Amino acid sequence: MLSKFDDYCVHQTSEPIAQPAQSDRNFYDRYWFSGFDTAGGFCFEVGFGVYPNRFVMDGHLSVVIAGKQYCFHSSRRAPDDRSETEIGPLKIEVIDPMKVVRVLVAPNETGIECDLTFHARTIATQEPKNHMAEGVHVIMDTTRFTQFGAWQGYFSIDDERREVSKSETLGVRDRSWGVRPVGEPQGGAPGLLNQEPGVYWVWCPIDFGDFCTQFGSFEDHDGNPTQLSACKVPTYDNIKDIGIGEEPDLVEMKTAKHNIQWRKGTRHCESAELELHAKDGVKKIDLHPIMQFQMLAIGYQHPEWGHAFWKGDNVIAREEWVIDELDPLDYKHIHIHQIVKAKSGELEGIGILETVVFGRHDPSGFEDILDGAK
Repeated sequence: MLSKFDDYCVHQTSEPIAQPAQSDRNFYDRYWFSGFDTAGGFCFEVGFGVYPNRFVMDGHLSVVIAGKQYCFHSSRRAPDDRSETEIGPLKIEVIDPMKVVRVLVAPNETGIECDLTFHARTIATQEPKNHMAEGVHVIMDTTRFTQFGAWQGYFSIDDERREVSKSETLGVRDRSWGVRPVGEPQGGAPGLLNQEPGVYWVWCPIDFGDFCTQFGSFEDHDGNPTQLSACKVPTYDNIKDIGIGEEPDLVEMKTAKHNIQWRKGTRHCESAELELHAKDGVKKIDLHPIMQFQMLAIGYQHPEWGHAFWKGDNVIAREEWVIDELDPLDYKHIHIHQIVKAKSGELEGIGILETVVFGRHDPSGFEDILDGAK
């Protein structure tokens, strides 16, 4: 199972590059991109994953504009050649690694298309490794990096074209790989986590112009952090100045805190505050959502277009909905991104607040798997 990458000195095991080092059927390799108009007019996200042990590759593009969300879905049998990152009209092209990446959805029957290029504004920063086991079974073992940037190009929905410029459209992307729950659930006895199921994850990258901040935290049911990270990373006006590897001016926070005011009857944020504790003091950031993006649109909790579901070879589809008409306590609509305006003293920024909260979480007042804020 040789591929063109086998001609490079990049091997980490004795197997060809196309063959994962493990046979876990949930092994994956994934791109995620976001873009948002700084004036609040629109946002878009892209997801693209390959699941070699499930023989599936899938991808999504979704745009929110004027309160409506439009979705392009695609799926195919995963190719052996890892450089083949395309599904029908959808293609991911790495033009300059860690700096410039192009997302193309060519004209197709869904009426949704784009030609968007991500230009890095910061170095790619590696987040803490995510490891979770259920008894002796490892269910999460992933590496992820995050990077801030700006977008150039266009997207079009039903022949209505919207130009996108780097001066007005910022964004964040990540790359992750490893093992995490994907695809159809496996059989066997009920998992140990079914005794009190739940997850609490909050993630928040913010672009303040001259620098960006990142925050992420998993918590248990009692509100104790099980994974916590936060940092401050400088931005660069000239993409040629962005390095690969260590960032000498990156500031890792000693600790960080967050507090979310949940919108009544939902598990969606009304407003939030972050506290980033560095050696030189505490930076407080107030967050106010201006737009909502349903993660369902790029495969999360999707009953039909979930990650690694086999849909057939080179299959595409379209979906759309009005966000205000969705039930916020339907399990499919719990996991969201909110575009947020941020303020820290006199500084103003914009970014994303990701929340996914299932189950009991005492600090939030959630008592059951899907009850809303009181």
